Amino acid sequence: MVTTTWKKFVYPCWKPSFDNEGENSSSRGGDPGGRVDGLLWYKDSGHHVNGEFSMAVIQANNILEDQSQLESGSMSLVETGPQGTFVGIYDGHAGAEAARFINGRLFENVKKFTSEDQAMSADVIRKAYLATEEEFLSLVRKEWQTRPQIASVGSCCLVGIICSGMLYIANAGDSRAVLGKRERALKEVKAVQLSSEHNASLESVREELRSLHPDDPNVVVLKHKVWRVKGIIQVSRSIGDAYLKRAEFNREPLLPKFRFPGTFEKPILLAEPSIIVQKLVPEDQFLIFASDGLWEHLSNQEAVDIVSSCEHHGIARKLVKAALQEAAKKREMRYADLKRIDRGVRRHFHDDITVIVLFLDSHLISRSSFRAPVVSIKGGGGGGSGDTNT
Repeated sequence: MVTTTWKKFVYPCWKPSFDNEGENSSSRGGDPGGRVDGLLWYKDSGHHVNGEFSMAVIQANNILEDQSQLESGSMSLVETGPQGTFVGIYDGHAGAEAARFINGRLFENVKKFTSEDQAMSADVIRKAYLATEEEFLSLVRKEWQTRPQIASVGSCCLVGIICSGMLYIANAGDSRAVLGKRERALKEVKAVQLSSEHNASLESVREELRSLHPDDPNVVVLKHKVWRVKGIIQVSRSIGDAYLKRAEFNREPLLPKFRFPGTFEKPILLAEPSIIVQKLVPEDQFLIFASDGLWEHLSNQEAVDIVSSCEHHGIARKLVKAALQEAAKKREMRYADLKRIDRGVRRHFHDDITVIVLFLDSHLISRSSFRAPVVSIKGGGGGGSGDTNT
């Protein structure tokens, strides 16, 4: 039986679309780098080493704080190294500097450590996160005197890597990766959340913070009905946020809203990601990577239902549209009216949203030495290169 909720999201896949999103878009960097339509950036389809992909980004903030990338080809510094696909979703806060920095450095660090270890592994990814963190904190220290507010900038960091038939999911923050897995007996595709989230709204996260900082009764505080680390930030893991990592930055000239009384010896926030590793199987159909802006409006299963019931082309854009329709509905307004609201003011209705969907071709995944054209795309129009036959 088809549920009302399921029909609400999936029905638009089967009827003609009457809004012209994307039809009059301008190209930025050519099709390999995606297209722009107002506040929307999208790359409707492309090919990665292990299948097809689709990407979309909608801006809500004055400055786009979400950054993202898809890299497909060699996962090391040498062409003969392991082939695979890398996805990164970087949801910045208090500015875009940390997310942009990660977008330029994390994958390079993954390749560096893969080359050193001569293989992909969870340890390679962990070392890449920590190296990127140290690089950014070094930048903060260098610019502290002239641009002190960079100490308040940070970013969540979600990474997915497919390499040699294995799937690696790493997360620091509250972005999310969801697997669409076909249940043959039930003839449906089930949503399986793969990433662990680090948000103080979760009791397990609050317990972790208290256990790591037993002498600090204010390490997590309920403020205006929202749990926050030190009464300031919701996420407990990130790259950046130097003022919560190094006591030397918890002072003037940092803005008062980011400072708190006392000092600390060990970092209050962690940069180390939670990592899961699993072998891909033919029942694994696709992966949805998205910043929390999507998950505020769609459940895991609703997102999976949309992807499993619509054609691959433009599917990331469809997910963004479904989330915006829900955001408009919550504010009792029409979707068409929401689309007319400009960035900045738009943030009162929804967050920046980034979505990357990877479709998984089990035949390509089993051919671990298969060398497809190199693809490199930055979400939001940060430039890209790749095959043009998409």
